[in-house]
Amino acid sequence: MSSSRVIELVEYEVKYLDSSELSPELGEKLWRLYSTQIDVDFPSPKVGNRWLLRPQGWVGYIPLTSDFGISLKPKVRLRTLFEMLEVAYRLKSFRFLEGIFDCASISAYYDRLARVLARRVLDRGRRGYFRRYVQQTNSQRFICGKMDIASMSRTPWHVRIPCEYQEHTGDIIDNQILTWTLSRISKSSVCTSDTLRLVRKAYRDLSGIAATVPVEPADCVGRLYDRLNDDYEPMHALCRFFLEQAGPTHALGDQRMLPFLVDMARLFELFVSEWLRLHLLSNWQLHSQEKVFVDKDSYVSFCIDLVLTKTATGQPVYVLDTKYKAPSHPASEDVQQIIAYAVSKGCSEAILIYPRQLRQPLDDWVGGIHVRSMAFPLDRDLDTAGHELLQEIGVT
Repeated sequence: MSSSRVIELVEYEVKYLDSSELSPELGEKLWRLYSTQIDVDFPSPKVGNRWLLRPQGWVGYIPLTSDFGISLKPKVRLRTLFEMLEVAYRLKSFRFLEGIFDCASISAYYDRLARVLARRVLDRGRRGYFRRYVQQTNSQRFICGKMDIASMSRTPWHVRIPCEYQEHTGDIIDNQILTWTLSRISKSSVCTSDTLRLVRKAYRDLSGIAATVPVEPADCVGRLYDRLNDDYEPMHALCRFFLEQAGPTHALGDQRMLPFLVDMARLFELFVSEWLRLHLLSNWQLHSQEKVFVDKDSYVSFCIDLVLTKTATGQPVYVLDTKYKAPSHPASEDVQQIIAYAVSKGCSEAILIYPRQLRQPLDDWVGGIHVRSMAFPLDRDLDTAGHELLQEIGVT
């Protein structure tokens, strides 16, 4: 990490700072830009004239200046965090993560993955970037492809000939995803200088054929690959990881220091979803982020984290909702929420999944809905914990 001074905070653990450790200007910047990640109380008699910082469910790094930043550390082991990221972003199957577990921090993990992406882009560049034929309509001095007769008849005084033709170009979304991601990483203050040089080299190499246009993490998934571009799939998986961890959207733009922030609640949801998808038997299907409209005009809706259906019939059997928190017992509003999900899908099994066992688990019936709390413990071997969860749900 490039910052010479770093304040370390642990997820959900309150930390007090002397009023001299954080200037009012930086404290205000932290409060205005990153209040979702850190709850900030300014020095006052209420808090002993000190700064009070309450990290929320995020881990990563926030650069406040070029030489001062805040490191948000997870409660789970780093190895567990890396394993969750691999599964959640479908990186594990690509076999390019050798040595990742040697990383001593999440910033080192980010740095290592950035090097992997840059090297893969450069390697593809040496073999030639993927290109497609794209339909173009333009006016030419000579006939190119098919003449647009209708357009010519409307403007017969134009000298240039309107033509429709196909151009073999590398300026396509497959490459634009890489270009945009590399440009984002190049502005990060998390990577080492050696990694940044490699990333910028890859960016310069690719930006000559593909424009740097904004793309969304969703553009990186659900794409079609064939023998000509199958090596783009792992690169796009990495791009999705980087784009989703690029911090709050208001911190993007042209800023020179981008944060690296992982929303642990979102990561837990993605991890549970992908792990179950990989290990479910073929007679079950998993649907994630299923949108349900409550009213006929589609004004009121909600998204269900996970729905398990029978493959043969398509009938919903279980609704599941992940909760990245560790209370002593389920909150009333969480129970109300999962019951509403079950009613909307017409099934009787509703399950709340937590990152550790609750002291007072729930297993009861509310009307015709069987509501249970279960755990996917993150302090154990993840595969063992996952298989035990499948047995407890009853889908093995």
